[in-house]
Amino acid sequence: MSEHTAPQGTDLADLIVHLARLGQSCGHAEGATALTAAQWTALRYFARANRFSRTPSAFSEFHATTRGTASQTVKSLVAMGLLARQSHDSDGRSTLIEVTEAGQAQLRRDPLRDLRGVLAALPGASRAALADALAQAIADLARLRAAPVFGTCGDCNHLDSKASYCHCTQSLLTQPEMQSICVDFQPARPPGQS
Repeated sequence: MSEHTAPQGTDLADLIVHLARLGQSCGHAEGATALTAAQWTALRYFARANRFSRTPSAFSEFHATTRGTASQTVKSLVAMGLLARQSHDSDGRSTLIEVTEAGQAQLRRDPLRDLRGVLAALPGASRAALADALAQAIADLARLRAAPVFGTCGDCNHLDSKASYCHCTQSLLTQPEMQSICVDFQPARPPGQS
């Protein structure tokens, strides 16, 4: 493609899907357990989700799949010893999912590390423009499909940043939780606007 010709939406969609597939390939890295793309997504999700979002139902929303499919993915990772179920402190009917030490070790061999490196090597302005464009596309597509948008507590409208307090969960947040994925995320500002 010429640098003067902007790709059409179809071309961009194909490029994004191809990049995602290429980024997730090589899942058989040295010492890594062979995982499916869905299993890698689940492992990454539970490693990055906050304490309010580490449930199979929250993962099903994030992964845009049925609860049954998400539950089977979680079940397979629990059987491999990469995830563990833990009783929810405040709701005995639900369980929280935690990444085990074996799961953390697996994440250190994540096939996305190469894609992260390639993206990190882009010039800062290109990374910022790509991040803004992708955030806008995700928000617009989620709105079209009535799907939730996930984001981090630090960028959420529910956050009182002066007190590190979440108005949605009525909880104080730790510093690591401020960078965690949340199922109750509500963008503080429209994507693409600083």
